[in-house]
Amino acid sequence: MSELVASQKVMRNYLNALLTEEQEPEVSVVAEVKKQQLNQLLATVQPEKPTVVTKVAAPASVKTEPVRAKVIPETIVAKPVVVVPSPVPKVVAPVSTAAVITTPPPKAPAATVVKEYRSGRFQALFFSVAGLKVALPLKELGGIHKITTLNTLPGKPAWYKGVMLYREQKINVVNTAMWVMPEKYDQNLAETLNYQYVIMLGKSSWGLACESLVNTVALEQDDVKWRATEGKRPWLAGLIKQHMCALLDVEAMIALLAQGAGSSD
Repeated sequence: MSELVASQKVMRNYLNALLTEEQEPEVSVVAEVKKQQLNQLLATVQPEKPTVVTKVAAPASVKTEPVRAKVIPETIVAKPVVVVPSPVPKVVAPVSTAAVITTPPPKAPAATVVKEYRSGRFQALFFSVAGLKVALPLKELGGIHKITTLNTLPGKPAWYKGVMLYREQKINVVNTAMWVMPEKYDQNLAETLNYQYVIMLGKSSWGLACESLVNTVALEQDDVKWRATEGKRPWLAGLIKQHMCALLDVEAMIALLAQGAGSSD
């Protein structure tokens, strides 16, 4: 280790000498003596593997001016304050539920039902009431019964004669004279009436009281002056010309009786 230090010392001195060699050229004798001394010193040092020490020269100090940092004033941008409005309760105004009036579509006119007796020849039953001859199509006759005991019911129209029982069937008997010609019906007419039969109207429970059965006649369409338009007395289908008697519209008459309506209603 001491040898290494000595070697480093020799090299340092050598380098120093190199630096000062040009400054003292006149001292050649001294230099020569020192050279000899150096050679002697190197001879005493055992040869070793030369250690190459690379001395990095210290970087020349550079005088640097302190750089003053340029202070850039920071621009503070104020963040916009977003004011979130508090939710306003939604006020729902009461909706007036106005009644919606819907006009129903116009009803299609009911198909006109052509009665069977309005086509071709048909049979008609003639009967009489207080001297008046009345007829009805034979196909709309529900039956003929002999009149029996009648039970009157309160609250019924004046033309309602009473209820007649026939084989457990209740028949509503009509005072035909009062119903057909109320304007001619009086006390004298009422006293002369002698009802003998009940003419049943179709399949209903209504029956017309009559005094006598006349006959059954076959009629052509031209034998009847048919009702042309609807109006008062819908129960009148037409007038049989030759016999000068009324032909009844049975369906219309049943509807009127069920409503408690008279012939002129």
